[in-house]
Amino acid sequence: MAGGITDTGEPYSPFVGLVYMFNLIVGTGALTMPKAFAQAGWVVSLALITFLGFMSYMTTTFVIEAMAAANAQLRWKRREQEEQVENSDSTSEYSDDDEVTCRGRSEPETRPILSVQRSGQADHFDIMERVEMGQMASMFFNKVGVNMFYICIIVYLYGDLAIYAAAVPISLMEVACGNHSCSAGSVKYNDTDPCWGSVTRKDAYRVFLSVFTVLLGPFTFFNAQKTKYLQILTSLMRWIAFTMMIILAVIRIGKDHGAGHPPVASLSGVPNLFGVCVYSFMCQHSLPSLVTPISNKKRVGSLVLFDYILILGFYVLLSFTAIFCFDSSLLYDMYTLNFTDNCDVLDIPVLRYFLGLFPVFTISTNFPIIAVTLRNNWKTLFHRDGGTYPWVVDRVVFPLITLVPPIVVAFCTHNLESLVGITGSYAGTGIQYIVPAFLVFYARRHLEPVMGRDAINKHRSPFRHSFWVWFVLLWAAFSLMFVTANIILTDTKK
Repeated sequence: MAGGITDTGEPYSPFVGLVYMFNLIVGTGALTMPKAFAQAGWVVSLALITFLGFMSYMTTTFVIEAMAAANAQLRWKRREQEEQVENSDSTSEYSDDDEVTCRGRSEPETRPILSVQRSGQADHFDIMERVEMGQMASMFFNKVGVNMFYICIIVYLYGDLAIYAAAVPISLMEVACGNHSCSAGSVKYNDTDPCWGSVTRKDAYRVFLSVFTVLLGPFTFFNAQKTKYLQILTSLMRWIAFTMMIILAVIRIGKDHGAGHPPVASLSGVPNLFGVCVYSFMCQHSLPSLVTPISNKKRVGSLVLFDYILILGFYVLLSFTAIFCFDSSLLYDMYTLNFTDNCDVLDIPVLRYFLGLFPVFTISTNFPIIAVTLRNNWKTLFHRDGGTYPWVVDRVVFPLITLVPPIVVAFCTHNLESLVGITGSYAGTGIQYIVPAFLVFYARRHLEPVMGRDAINKHRSPFRHSFWVWFVLLWAAFSLMFVTANIILTDTKK
């Protein structure tokens, strides 16, 4: 890609972009949501998930506006360089007064970018170059802000990749080594229990982790859209799985076999619900990788809104049918397990195995996108203006430092609950709320002197008033205090 650090990738249609975003957002969080709903109460859950979905949508529009602003600034800088070259070639033809006029800092400087449009030239706010969040932070933040951003994004993405790398082999191990004959009940196994003869469950887990690394690891060396057809296929599987679980729960409720009697509100369950909802709406860190290759971005704002409404509807419908179908005390952390060991709900073995493997489909398609995002942010962190990376560094070193650490952690342990619970909550709040708010705030401040007040960012957020930026930041501060209080209270109970 000319002028960029990371490849834009081959373009794809808005529909494929919608599929990518749906797949990225609807991950493991969706399967942990029913239990969180049951613990917090149905009224509180409905209100909180709607509000958090709205907040996530708002910050998503902030990131897209900042991406457009970053593209405009990159074009402005290149145009400025071109003008300096032209001016240096013809400097002897101008008087001192002419130089002052041409190099003025107000109107003469901003007029070219607003009024001079060469034939066939794209709008300056077109999102044509993939500008990762790390590069945007470098453009709009000071050094301290950039360092804080990278600490936040790296901790979150490494934690995300580690839990993904562990969750897939765990699901495969449970299916391969577990008992789905309907008589298993709520049996819990140890890692040292046998799986196949002398092969223990822990050994089986590591075998599946090795296979997972070999199959999905290579995507880290390429681009997310290399998995385009896999994304579409697994998106279809998600629709089938979600629809199946919803219909099965509705049928059971319709037969008056529903055992769920969730409370209206239970404040003790709110902290866990908050963490689940924040995690379940996370996509801001991968928006540059998802939005930039979309061929027609004219309706990207409507596309994002539709995606969020669709996802919110799925979350609410899935969770409400679950909490009224199953007893709250019997809901698993991973909702699919309620169908795999209960023949009263689903007595078809093939479908039980399909739902048992559903987390594998969900997580496997997210792993390459998250890995590519982290790789691109590493590349941006060490990039210097005018410099290029050697092929070995670009194509081998950066993918390896992205892929190896989470795989090593997953090989050492699959009990990542505490690690992801703490790092994911704090870093996740930063990425979903704080970083987008500061990005759009400083992007607007940076571009106004250059572009002028009359410049209109066609990808600007509907929440363009500064009130919304400060509202997000206040909400983020409250969220961090809330998470901290939850951790303290949980430790106290223990």
